[in-house]
Amino acid sequence: MKLFTIGYEGATQTDVLNRLKTAGVELLVDVRAVAASRRAGFSKTVLGASLGEIGIGYRHLRALGTPKAGREAARKGRIGEMRALFDDHFAEPQAQIQLAELRELALNQRVALLCFEADCAGCHRAVLAERLSASDPFEVENL
Repeated sequence: MKLFTIGYEGATQTDVLNRLKTAGVELLVDVRAVAASRRAGFSKTVLGASLGEIGIGYRHLRALGTPKAGREAARKGRIGEMRALFDDHFAEPQAQIQLAELRELALNQRVALLCFEADCAGCHRAVLAERLSASDPFEVENL
């Protein structure tokens, strides 16, 4: 089973949609705490509609987003701190519920996790992919 991740930093919406379509993604799971963007085409409503036009579903799992302090740490390159804050965030019941939902979605269709950062190594979506892969045989591919 494949699990994809994708960041839109430095990309246009068209670029991202093309990469998702080429990979055969069936559902984009937005794992941003805030599904709004100053970048054209990446706010929740517009992105969901654009994905629907090319046959890809959209789901926002807000509780799987990085808390504000974690986002600030990541922007400053303090990845260890971001990971620690995100691990603490995972202890919250809503995050656990949505992680279980994400696992179920990924077991039943080709899912891509979306966040801002182009480099998955500096983003919490890598942590999510690691957690899913720890219990299920996912092969993670960063688009």
